[in-house]
Amino acid sequence: MQKRGYFHKVVTIFTIVAVLVLITGCTKGGDSSAQKAYQPTTLVYWSVWNDEDMMRDLISDYRKIRPNVSIEYRKKLYDTYEQELLEAMAEDRGPDVFSIHNTWVNKYQNRLLPLPATTRVPIKYMAGSIKKEEVVEWQSKKSITPYGVEQTYLDVVAPDVILETDISEDKTPNIVDKVYALPLAIDNLVMFYNKDLLNSSSILEPADNWVTFSEQVKKMTRIDSESGDILISGTALGTSENIPRDFDIVSLLMMQNRAQMTDENGFATFASNVTGVSQNPAIGALNFYTQFASPLFQTYCWNSDLPDAFTAFRDGKVGYFFGYSYHRDLLDSSAPNLNYGIAPMPQVGQQQKANYASYWVESVSKKTDQSDYAWDFIQFITDEKNVTSYLEKTKKPTALRSTKIVNSQLEDPATMVFAEQIFTATSWYRGKDVVVAEKAFAQMIDNTLIAEEKINKILTQAVSQVNGSIR
Repeated sequence: MQKRGYFHKVVTIFTIVAVLVLITGCTKGGDSSAQKAYQPTTLVYWSVWNDEDMMRDLISDYRKIRPNVSIEYRKKLYDTYEQELLEAMAEDRGPDVFSIHNTWVNKYQNRLLPLPATTRVPIKYMAGSIKKEEVVEWQSKKSITPYGVEQTYLDVVAPDVILETDISEDKTPNIVDKVYALPLAIDNLVMFYNKDLLNSSSILEPADNWVTFSEQVKKMTRIDSESGDILISGTALGTSENIPRDFDIVSLLMMQNRAQMTDENGFATFASNVTGVSQNPAIGALNFYTQFASPLFQTYCWNSDLPDAFTAFRDGKVGYFFGYSYHRDLLDSSAPNLNYGIAPMPQVGQQQKANYASYWVESVSKKTDQSDYAWDFIQFITDEKNVTSYLEKTKKPTALRSTKIVNSQLEDPATMVFAEQIFTATSWYRGKDVVVAEKAFAQMIDNTLIAEEKINKILTQAVSQVNGSIR
């Protein structure tokens, strides 16, 4: 009887201990609130230029550290992307993470969730030296700061993605800088050239300055003496509608001429004179650009009746075409037999180099209910140790100030020219509606060709229209 009572006592104590273990199991296995938050989660991610295959490795690597998070990636068509994005946001069915062009950040500021000082997500791992058990707890990570963006990324990035934000809770303004997006890569304008056309015109190498460029264009151009039709264009320049990125090219010519594109408040000032320069730099740039579409000049080789510049170059009818890395990809897929090369943009002078940057950045919707995961994901895919595989696969120029990546891209023929230009590549428009600015530039080009107004007035009108989109 005594042994039986002892056995019952031991069983009772064991049962109590077991119950206590069950009751306190969630605490022993980590943080109870983290356990509750650690649920299957889906982030919807919209982008434009990246195929799913380009993003697969980044998404897969992220899921290795966040196995409870699924990324629903959707590539959208560029022509309808922004309209579809705005409609989805208005109906509360928009993506958690989405790409926007670097010139759209100000426009979308009120729809974006800025990067928080820290992100906090639940993580699960196995712990214990003798008996392994799952532990779920919170992981807090400090986010990259505005200063960190300036130090980590190329110079063009910080002014595009860091915006002033009023965080005041009363009527007293409290303005601070916030990061609103981060880039995977930075594209920049380059010069594509048809090797066969250069060879047939006895041109040894592509031009590195605009004077030589103009002379080479005249050599390559072929015009029917009877009909006046342009058979071969030395370059595709001078017009607006059939030049894919006329805004970028004219902007770059202005910047290379040392035009002051904006003032300290971001308002357009390119119509203003520059101290120490006899002629307004923007006038010289605009006249130079449009001369290739004017029969009054010896460099005439292009007009608005010709097809889209990219199409003409793809078909072997153009000597020089200006575009981006995505044009390289389009050429490789649509014209695999085209004998072309890529050269740096011609410069006014090698001592005052200027290049033009155009790129997309990844941002978080203000309406997301997964803000920490969303920013955790963006910071992961844009981090140097993770983005390298993406850059190697896509052959896009790096956005990072990384010696290792830059040196690697300088050795790769597909990225060499882009990498050479990244440190001098910049952009200038940071208003609310770049489409308005692009239309103003197109009208400026067209009016210069018609020459119904004095060029000073044409520039002033363009500045006024651009500033209407900045306010």
